[in-house]
Amino acid sequence: MFPVPCRAALYAEGYRGACDINERHTGRRLSRQTWNIAGKIREVDDLLRSRPPARGVVREIHPEVLFWALNGGKSMKSNKRTDDGFKERVQLLELRYPESQAIVASVLNEFARKDVERDDILDALAAAATGKLSRGSLRSLPEHPDRDSTGLPMQIVYWRP
Repeated sequence: MFPVPCRAALYAEGYRGACDINERHTGRRLSRQTWNIAGKIREVDDLLRSRPPARGVVREIHPEVLFWALNGGKSMKSNKRTDDGFKERVQLLELRYPESQAIVASVLNEFARKDVERDDILDALAAAATGKLSRGSLRSLPEHPDRDSTGLPMQIVYWRP
C-alpha cells in the first residue's frame, strides 16, 4: 500500500505543488506513482461527494487484501509481479470465479503490456469478482471506520468466502 494524497493535494496544478501541499498537511511528500493516479482519485472523490447514493456502490479496495481474503485469510506465497505470483493469483481467481482464466487470457491478448500490466489485470479482476461474488456482504478494514471531513468512510472493503 502507499499513502494517498490529502484532498487538497488532489486539486493542485502540478506534481511539485501537490507535494508541497501534501507535506504541509501530512508531513509526507507524494511519490510519482501516487501523483500519476491523483486525477483518477479526484474523479472518484468528486463523484462520491456530489452523489451520496454512489457511496453505497463505489467502495475502496486493496488488491492484496482481496487476494488474502479470497485465499482464506492467508497471504499469497509469491510477489504478484513474478511469474509464480501471477500464476498463483490466476489459479486462486479461477477457483473462486471460473471465468477468470479466459478473461485474463483475453485481456493479455487484446492489450499491450505498455498499456496494461499483468498484475493490474489481476487486481481489476479480483475487485470485479469480489463485487460480484460478495453480493454486497463486504467486510471493512477497520471494522468500524472513521469518516473524513466530508462524511466518507475511511475503509478498505473485502469479502471472505
